[in-house]
Amino acid sequence: MIKLRNQATRNGHCGPWITLCRGYKLESLELRPDWEFVADTVMGGVSTGQITKSKISELSVTRLTGQVSLENNGGFVQMAFDINNDGSIFDASKYEGIEIDVSGNEEEYDIRLRTSDLTRPWQSYRALFIAGPEWSTTRVRFSEFVPHKTGIPLDVRCLRRIGVLGIGREYCADVSVSGIRFFNSWDL
Repeated sequence: MIKLRNQATRNGHCGPWITLCRGYKLESLELRPDWEFVADTVMGGVSTGQITKSKISELSVTRLTGQVSLENNGGFVQMAFDINNDGSIFDASKYEGIEIDVSGNEEEYDIRLRTSDLTRPWQSYRALFIAGPEWSTTRVRFSEFVPHKTGIPLDVRCLRRIGVLGIGREYCADVSVSGIRFFNSWDL
């Protein structure tokens, strides 16, 4: 296995990683997110939470914790980031999807994508994953993201934002992310 990595660019991501492994090639673009916390309180909900940065097993991680409440039509806690630091669009059309390195409390979470095509804050493209207690890498192809409250198909040429959410039911959210990247793989 061979890994190559470029240094960080001005937009907050690293250049491509190329991994050669028996019979296929995987290229990825490692992201360096500036995560921010958002909860349903922006729309009158009462969910609470926070994000913290720490080291776990020598990994630099961002951890989302909180109590998701359905009171007052609420129901989410989120950590999210703009793909480009200036909020401009990112063309991800040369990639197949997103990989995320996660650990958590065996609960279900969402990965959310937002594009420049979406005009309402409740619109997004969603994919579910389980964050187990052991570190694992979850790979989600763009074709697996489901439009939420929009009829507009996902156009990965105009991605703006990525989020990880605890949403939709009352529970304690606790999910840590140590890496997130766009990936593309093909046979050699």
